[in-house]
Amino acid sequence: MAFQYIKIEAPVDGVAVIELNRPDRLNAFNRPMVVEWHAALDQIADDSRVRAVVLTGAGRAFCAGGDADDMTDMQSASNVERKDYLRNIQKIPLAMERLSQPVIAAVNGTARGAGLDMALMCDIRLCGTSSTFAESYINMGVISGDGGTWFLPRVIGVSRALELLWTGRVVDAAEAERIGLVNRVVADAEVRNEGLKLARQIAAQPPQAVSLMKRAVYHGMSGTLAAHLDMISSHMAIVFDTPEFNQRLNAFHARNKT
Repeated sequence: MAFQYIKIEAPVDGVAVIELNRPDRLNAFNRPMVVEWHAALDQIADDSRVRAVVLTGAGRAFCAGGDADDMTDMQSASNVERKDYLRNIQKIPLAMERLSQPVIAAVNGTARGAGLDMALMCDIRLCGTSSTFAESYINMGVISGDGGTWFLPRVIGVSRALELLWTGRVVDAAEAERIGLVNRVVADAEVRNEGLKLARQIAAQPPQAVSLMKRAVYHGMSGTLAAHLDMISSHMAIVFDTPEFNQRLNAFHARNKT
């Protein structure tokens, strides 16, 4: 598939970069961009060379949310068309959830509405000192259609999430770090580089263990302890059989003998 609004950079050192590429509209999502985004995620998921992913935005914004023109079109759309539109949007969080590779959001500039939700779908978030965030749906009298109400409370807690969802107020980078919305704040000019640096560090780890850890963490947030420990037993059997485990164990013993 040829991409117009999504740019995928070939993996280097196991790290692929996905760039939202509609800078003239602050990378706001329109329908063709949603289709491309889902196709891009499928492409990444099937690429065995990719061990970690950095997601960022072209130009001066990460993503300003949904395109206002699309929202205007929804005014005259039928209920069937609206449901179809939502189904396409909702493919994105499901595809993000299925990705075995870690995804790091390198948030440059603003992340509003669907843009913030996109960052929340990632496993780790970095942002620049001038970055801002808002669950701005309430300002238009709508709600998040892509799972923002599911992701946000899991990241920052229920009461904080409800405050941001109900008020639509803007959160600056310092507050975002304080409440756990982002892992850390870096200089604006270094957001992408810091994202790549962290992604390379993760990509250098045993891929099977990284992938299974990701699955285990997310499973543990919704499953029972007994079910989680049972799953971990299966995962341990898998990693004990990987070449990376055997290589690292042998290297550990070799170091201790010297």
